[in-house]
Amino acid sequence: MHKLIRLVCCVPGVAIIVMAGAQNLRSGGVLKPEQANMDIMHYTIALTVEPIAQTIDGYTTIAFTLLSPTQVLLFDLWNGLTINQVWVNSKPHTFSHTAEHTVRIDTKEQLPVGRHTVKIAYGGKPGIAERAPWIGGFQWEKDAQGKPWVAVSCQGEGGKIFFPCKDHPSDEPNEGADMLITVPKGLIATGPGLLQKAETKKGKTTWHWKTKYPISNYCLVFNVADYVKGSRLYTTISGNKVPMEVYLLRQNEGRIPKMLDLYEQSARIQEKYFGEFPWVKERMGLSETPHLGMEHQTNIAYGNQYKFQQVGGKDFDWLLHHEFGHEWWANKVTNTDWAHMWIQEGICTFGDAMATRELAGEEAYLQRMRGIALATRNQYPIVRGEQVDSDSCYHPDIYGKGAFFMHTLRFILGDELFFPTLLQLATNPQYTYEHTVVTQDVLNLFNSASGKNLKPLFDLYLYTTQKLEVRVKQVRDTAYDLQLVNYPSSLPVEVRTHTGLQRMQLGATPIRINSHTMPIIDERVFYLKKVTYE
Repeated sequence: MHKLIRLVCCVPGVAIIVMAGAQNLRSGGVLKPEQANMDIMHYTIALTVEPIAQTIDGYTTIAFTLLSPTQVLLFDLWNGLTINQVWVNSKPHTFSHTAEHTVRIDTKEQLPVGRHTVKIAYGGKPGIAERAPWIGGFQWEKDAQGKPWVAVSCQGEGGKIFFPCKDHPSDEPNEGADMLITVPKGLIATGPGLLQKAETKKGKTTWHWKTKYPISNYCLVFNVADYVKGSRLYTTISGNKVPMEVYLLRQNEGRIPKMLDLYEQSARIQEKYFGEFPWVKERMGLSETPHLGMEHQTNIAYGNQYKFQQVGGKDFDWLLHHEFGHEWWANKVTNTDWAHMWIQEGICTFGDAMATRELAGEEAYLQRMRGIALATRNQYPIVRGEQVDSDSCYHPDIYGKGAFFMHTLRFILGDELFFPTLLQLATNPQYTYEHTVVTQDVLNLFNSASGKNLKPLFDLYLYTTQKLEVRVKQVRDTAYDLQLVNYPSSLPVEVRTHTGLQRMQLGATPIRINSHTMPIIDERVFYLKKVTYE
């Protein structure tokens, strides 16, 4: 049994565990020059899945554009799988498959600028997920009736765990992908996009899924089970009709109406803050999985076992809402490099807090953010350099501290400016779909919208582990000097004096206030801060 050992996931609030002694697969990192020369256009992944033997067998065809002539093509594929044949532009070709999980193709003649295809036939036993979805791979499970239940998760490892690809977040296939998954008759295979057809021959059914949208390679996965499908037509905030589909295990068929209700509830909240559902030409999909969850585009993985919470007196499924939120933050707005993963995870987690606000009110939202402030570890900066791999970027604060940073921005800018600017980040073509983003893009957008220089704030929150330091110095019985110690310009800060709560502009130069009581700084907690009294 092959094991893929590593850790990363979109699911927040789980301790990091690193296991040693086997493959340590990571996605992203420094982009190889030979791969920087390729723009991936489309993947076709056609595999026969044998749940009993726990094997896959088939091929992947990669369509790509070369930006300059070359004689070297590089793709990524876990070396635990066996490559049987490679074709370049329909012609058989020699190749090497290295210990570094690289497929190298040296062509005799130089390939010109333009579009090309590589087809790779391969198979074998894919890596087993050691602790899905945080340590990804394949899960070969069974449902309550003993029928096969298969799931794939690979956010940190990348799609290369089971299909050859350019494994870097900066390059999504512009024209989308086709997945043709063949499984034993009686089982359903779900995938991204829309189902084209299901064809049964000789005791096996091939499920053909197709997406025409750009898609991250770690979202190009499938699930297999004895599913029962439930569906409803959803009308988006812009009036478009989109199929809402949930695929649950047959044993949970009775839960379909409730899951559709909760899905719709989350959709209304996400659309209010972040704009129309991003994949209106396809579907809102959910598949029940044996692991907790993942943001697989148009087919989110759900494994929260129907553990609903009460938020504002209403049933709420945090896992469904979080993974669905990634349809905007990760799938539509995608980081160019894993270094900027906070954009995906932090803003998505802020979207979770917006659900609290919508269902339970502003004070419940503020209480949630106070809890996040207390839980922030500040062990590492949120952004830890550039061109980093999926493991190097990952730590718990990209969720909570990333969300709290949005909370701070909201306080500084005010709702009338903050929310429209965040909506622009989620909807402007400059930042969405095939146009990936980095932190500088977010800074430039908020600077432009606000007319302020927010770089010191971005630097403080994202590139350091410091907190905002505020000094309160008593100079007379009822007089106090207030100043920011480690911030080069001014910021609005709430200060409670004997007369009540006031919003004041504090900076490096002390300002004097009069109060019959000791001033309380930022009692509602809009900043990660350290306050010293003298």
